[in-house]
Amino acid sequence: MSPSEQAAPAPAELLAAMPFAGALGIELHEATAGRAVGSLAWSPDTCTVGGALHGGALMALADSVGAVCAYLNLPEGASGTSTVESKTNFLRAVTAGRVHATARPLHVGGTLLVVQTDLRDDRDRLVGQTTQTQIVLRKNAG
Repeated sequence: MSPSEQAAPAPAELLAAMPFAGALGIELHEATAGRAVGSLAWSPDTCTVGGALHGGALMALADSVGAVCAYLNLPEGASGTSTVESKTNFLRAVTAGRVHATARPLHVGGTLLVVQTDLRDDRDRLVGQTTQTQIVLRKNAG
């Protein structure tokens, strides 16, 4: 049975499978096949010059929340997923508060999944948008 056919694991369980996301302080609040929601707090440790949240931290948030969305849409017989392409547009700097990520599937196929993740600040302003392609991994026979 694929992950999308089973009861979805709890957000904490899904996040525990991604130690890097946990180390950055990413939180996962909601996880369903139709939508995954997470957030990351601004911190001086994740900033660049001028106190703006580093683009790599924003991309890690989008990739992590998007990966959960992709995982929950895996087809039958799949063993996992991996990002093969990711494109992010940064629209404004984040200098305080939290960034909130909402990921939704754009395409769910047998080989590839495409997920779009919107990144918003505490004032609900779009600060970035990521579109990522995830490949469906299958266990090797033999």
